[in-house]
Amino acid sequence: MSTLARRWRTMSLTLRSAILFAVVAALVVSAAGSYLYGAMRQEMVNRSDLQVTGRIDYYRKLLGQRFLVERLVANTGLFENMLGNEQDVLIFQLQGQKPLINVNPARLTLPSVVPTPVGQPQRLKAVRAGETPQGVPIRLASALVKLEDGKVLQISVAHVMANEQKMLARYLWRVLAAVGMAFALIALLGYWVMRRELRPLRRMAAQAAAIAPSTLSTRLSVHGAPQELRQLIVSFNAMLDRINDGYQRLTQFSADLAHEIRTPVGALMGQCQVALYQPRSVEEYETLLSTNMEELERISRMVENILFLARAGNAQSALNYRTLDMAAELQRVADYFEGLAEERGIQLTCQGGGRLWADAMLFQRALSNLVANAVRYADGNSQIILRAGTEGDACVVRVINQGAPIDAAHLDKLFDRFYRADAARSSQASGLGLSIVRAIMTLHGGEACAQCYPQPPAAQIVFSLLFPANPQEAHDGRG
Repeated sequence: MSTLARRWRTMSLTLRSAILFAVVAALVVSAAGSYLYGAMRQEMVNRSDLQVTGRIDYYRKLLGQRFLVERLVANTGLFENMLGNEQDVLIFQLQGQKPLINVNPARLTLPSVVPTPVGQPQRLKAVRAGETPQGVPIRLASALVKLEDGKVLQISVAHVMANEQKMLARYLWRVLAAVGMAFALIALLGYWVMRRELRPLRRMAAQAAAIAPSTLSTRLSVHGAPQELRQLIVSFNAMLDRINDGYQRLTQFSADLAHEIRTPVGALMGQCQVALYQPRSVEEYETLLSTNMEELERISRMVENILFLARAGNAQSALNYRTLDMAAELQRVADYFEGLAEERGIQLTCQGGGRLWADAMLFQRALSNLVANAVRYADGNSQIILRAGTEGDACVVRVINQGAPIDAAHLDKLFDRFYRADAARSSQASGLGLSIVRAIMTLHGGEACAQCYPQPPAAQIVFSLLFPANPQEAHDGRG
């Protein structure tokens, strides 16, 4: 059974639909034929009952007015000729005596029937059913009639439905033939119609098969597509847009990664080659190793950041949500960067507070990356403000600093991997800090954004983290 089910599931959709249509049509035709067959059979039974009761009424009326028993016996042939059907049965007999007239060519034994009393009309419900030894249905009835000489005669009439049975058999074969023809015809027509109507789907499959990594910009056309396939085409094209965007990002990421790693690796190789060119003193080797160690630490941090971004982008991390005191968290991060900020004469100030539902470690990492970025690029002897609060249904954390203006064209790209608005400072960072911030906010179902407000001679740079009131619901809505 399982093998048949597997074959059925792997069968052509066109063929399956045609077979199912044909089966449905055959069932409908069978139901209609069965209904008509039953109606015809019932109609023939009713006609037979009318024939039986009609004959009884006729004989009761005839015998009750003109016949004596002697005259009845003398004219048996007259009643035999009245039947007109050699298989029908007609029996006249006085009660408790042998039949006076017994027209029964097939010598059938009729079942016992209670006769209708004298003076009562013969009704259809008094007709009873029987069957010959060969299985042919019989309709029979009996009634009493008072003759002219006062004697009571019992009339028994039976109709053998031989002709009706033959007619019903022929009709049944016609119904079966109609069912078979309907199944075959609708299967063929259904197969043709399905193949014709599924041509847009085959065209769509051909277009999709032609799409390759080098042609990800190709989109399926909705022109001439049926209404049922348009939503599928729109969804497929949207999927291609996402794949193309991810592919372009991956390509750019690979190129940027190769460029970023090539610089420190080249520096390490160059320094080692210079050191090996001629003998050096111990102090020179120690200086070289110290310099190389700094480059290796930078590469190690870059690799760790890349691994974090890969895990955040390709897997749903199990976040450890809990309620955070934003004022305490801001102060903790400010205390951590206080020494680094003092080296540049920068003052860290915390403002606001509130409650936040988030992962503590990831929140601290995102905020630390923003503060580290602000300390690195803010003007010396300026102030960095860490502000927390609630705006509408969102919890907002902002890092505000004074620094060089950032062009509006760069603001949307600051959170891209390896992107730097100031190429002159490319050696100071890996370009992944803000990308990690965006990845953390995506995991929380929130957003990270940046604004620049010119205030000559400097500008106010604002980085904002927007956390939803219920991160889990926001994340589910995105997914």
